Amino acid sequence: MKPFFFTRIQYTSGDWETDQRMPSNLMHSLVEYTTLPVDQKEKVVQLSSPDLFKSPFCYLSGHKLVEFSALERDHFKRYIQNGGFVFVDDCNHDVDGLFAKSFEQEMARTFGPKALQKISNSHPIYTCFFKFPEGPPTTSFELNGWGDDLVHDYLKAITINGRIGVLYSNKDYGCEWDYDFRNKRFLAEDNTKFGVNIVTYALTA
Repeated sequence: MKPFFFTRIQYTSGDWETDQRMPSNLMHSLVEYTTLPVDQKEKVVQLSSPDLFKSPFCYLSGHKLVEFSALERDHFKRYIQNGGFVFVDDCNHDVDGLFAKSFEQEMARTFGPKALQKISNSHPIYTCFFKFPEGPPTTSFELNGWGDDLVHDYLKAITINGRIGVLYSNKDYGCEWDYDFRNKRFLAEDNTKFGVNIVTYALTA
């Protein structure tokens, strides 16, 4: 079995290089909790590069504008339709912020105006490894009242043939998980566990 590798998508607009410590922290959790072989070095792939199609799991985030070029849009669409998985996280955690508005517009342009939909809190992604019976766990950033000052009790997704291809969060998990993994011992509960579910779902659904 080939090792899992974490791929961050670099896109031409906006700021794609957020939350620098998050990938290594999440990969540490995969090693800690699962038997999955893991390549612990993050890969960065340009959305316009054919290397995108070698990645089983991708991460896309930012605070600013998301506007794909024609080639980026074509690659993103083909990657998803061919069975790829992208976890998209809004670092503003704001449904009215520039990242949220522009990303949702980009998804409507790419997949159609009704493609991005809220998923049920009973969706298998919440039970495929650890159990989250209430749906998506809340982040401390939401509770601190930054962003839009709301706790989002849902995630959205684009589903292709019954399987999530794009998982979209306004909850700012990237910032929530952006710390040195050695600091987990100070947490009452490891908050990266939901990330393990996301990767497990991406690789097995």
